[in-house]
Amino acid sequence: MNIPDIVNTCSGIKVAEQLIKTFVFSTDVAIIRNNNAEGIISVYPFAPQALITQALILAAYKPIFVGIGGGSEKSERSIKLAEEAESHGAMGVVLNTTAGNDLIRELKRSISIPIIITLVSIKDNIADRIEAGIDIFNVSGADKTADIVRKIRACDANIPIIATGGNSEKTIKMAIEAGASAISFTPPTTGELFKEMMTQFRDE
Repeated sequence: MNIPDIVNTCSGIKVAEQLIKTFVFSTDVAIIRNNNAEGIISVYPFAPQALITQALILAAYKPIFVGIGGGSEKSERSIKLAEEAESHGAMGVVLNTTAGNDLIRELKRSISIPIIITLVSIKDNIADRIEAGIDIFNVSGADKTADIVRKIRACDANIPIIATGGNSEKTIKMAIEAGASAISFTPPTTGELFKEMMTQFRDE
């Protein structure tokens, strides 16, 4: 998967002395190993498991930020997952949008890698998240993404923001102009890629 050149206009996010402007959003090991993004965000819609986290970290040869829940899971479990992720080499951990601010504070005392929280709504209380100690925002607000990014920038001009880029250069540009530091992309599935390849082979 090739990332559009427009992302080079991002300021980037510095993590462990590495400047990252592009992220791929995937838990597919084949995709993780075959893209030209500079970082990986691996979050999935199930209860996070240490074994899955370890497998994703092992597969990645570039900075990877892994999900640790934070929604319906108990905070003790999320903290344990975060500590294990850090010990196995994750560059950051990602909390669900429903994670509480008390959990963010506890994580700040437990780990030293960046803590990221996903925002999906313009109604989210940005100031409270910043006060709790969040390090990076991950904005996934569909057509409201640029609006959410602007709201964050109104609260803090410098905090790093990863924003979904949508499926066009226009939406990527909107997110960057709103103040996104980096852009994340959701790649096609391996099934979709296989379908495209098979169609091409049949045509030939």
